[in-house]
Amino acid sequence: MSNTSAVQRVKSNTLLGKANLRVTKKQILLSTLVVFLGLISVGAFRFTSRYNFDNKMSVKLQELSNTEYPENPAPLAKTFQRYSSRKLTVVKRDNTHFDFVLEPTNKKTAKIVVKNVDLTLLVPKAPEWVKKDKGLEVIALTDREWNRQQISFPANSKHIEISGGDGFEKQNITEIALANNCLNAGYWEILLFTKEDSNKSLYYQSWFTFPMGLYKNVFENINKMSYWKHWWRLEHWQDPKGTLVRTDLLRKVIDQKEVATKFLPDERIIVSGEQGRKVRTTLATNLTTWRDFYNNENEIKFATFRPPGFYDSKKPWGNEYWRIGKFKKAILRNIKPVGVEQNLQEIELLFSDTKTGETNKLFISGVNLKQLPKLAVTDYSKGLYMPLGIGIPPFYQSYEELEKNHPDKSPYFSLLLDSKDKWIDHHHLALDGSAIHLDKDNPNLLHIYLLSYERNTLIAHFAINLQ
Repeated sequence: MSNTSAVQRVKSNTLLGKANLRVTKKQILLSTLVVFLGLISVGAFRFTSRYNFDNKMSVKLQELSNTEYPENPAPLAKTFQRYSSRKLTVVKRDNTHFDFVLEPTNKKTAKIVVKNVDLTLLVPKAPEWVKKDKGLEVIALTDREWNRQQISFPANSKHIEISGGDGFEKQNITEIALANNCLNAGYWEILLFTKEDSNKSLYYQSWFTFPMGLYKNVFENINKMSYWKHWWRLEHWQDPKGTLVRTDLLRKVIDQKEVATKFLPDERIIVSGEQGRKVRTTLATNLTTWRDFYNNENEIKFATFRPPGFYDSKKPWGNEYWRIGKFKKAILRNIKPVGVEQNLQEIELLFSDTKTGETNKLFISGVNLKQLPKLAVTDYSKGLYMPLGIGIPPFYQSYEELEKNHPDKSPYFSLLLDSKDKWIDHHHLALDGSAIHLDKDNPNLLHIYLLSYERNTLIAHFAINLQ
């Protein structure tokens, strides 16, 4: 074989190899593109199907045993879990009213219907006056979704039907509760209560995801805006810290004065109400006084409240209590809130950040101080017990009270802001809200208590002289 033929054969093989390489690259690129488009199609299908809905939908319930949920802080009845394994159907009656049908899977369990519930009162709705400012609208909707709202119905309510079963539930249910959990949009909860030894006791609890297509439609119906404008914030925790908050768009100040305020760091921690049940969800030891929260903040953690709506001590939640580490003073204002005719009051508590020296401020505004309940300190949980936010309902409320007091019409707001009036993420700070009341014996003495993350404990008590 001549050298010329050999060289030609080598060149031919090299060219063929390069051609095959080019074909292989094209095949790889084409295959990658097909896979990529396939993944996009699957993702798009899953995303759009998430918002599919019907007028009658079966919804999966999650029920947890004592073993599965050892941190459960609820007062559990002796009959807890004896009437379980239920199914849930959500029925749309009109654009905003729904039935929640708890159906049994055995003969001893009753069928329970919570009917004709107005979801304009449970799905986040921004007050009209906050829509004039982007920052206020963001904070109003974010805090509304990330605050717990639990409504209750007595067993004899016109909204409740109980039928079938072995008779226990028909005779012994005292209260039924529906909760929009302080988590991503759609995480809801149903609770059934009875009485044991004259005490309210939980005998059934389950979690479910409210159908997101129906949720989206209700949101758009009541807010008159596209759900997609805020959907990511509602369905995922997108921290809006640093958002400028213009309190002047929420109320007009009539007058103000500094008021004498007593904060005793060495006062013993006060415990009542739900704080007495949440010992297991406060992951700290040797907490005896308020000072302990601010001197040992790195050691104080809480069981994280996570989807679908329960506490997990294996995932501790920290705090940033140094942001309110040193109390400075309190200011009392008479104000004219937007949206109501009546003049009301506002308290501003000012704190020094013990790491930066910055002054941060907590507003509790839109309150008629004279109409607050007069209580002993040990009964603080029966006072005005509220989360932080704008246009928000109480943590716990009867459905009848909610119907009379629409959150989006309320002049109440509570905000934690820095020295430049920018929103501080109080969830990461581990501050959930406040409880306030007048003194049982002195109507000119106002008591304010700060509630920790998930209201596990009180973290401060202020006594304010209103005179």
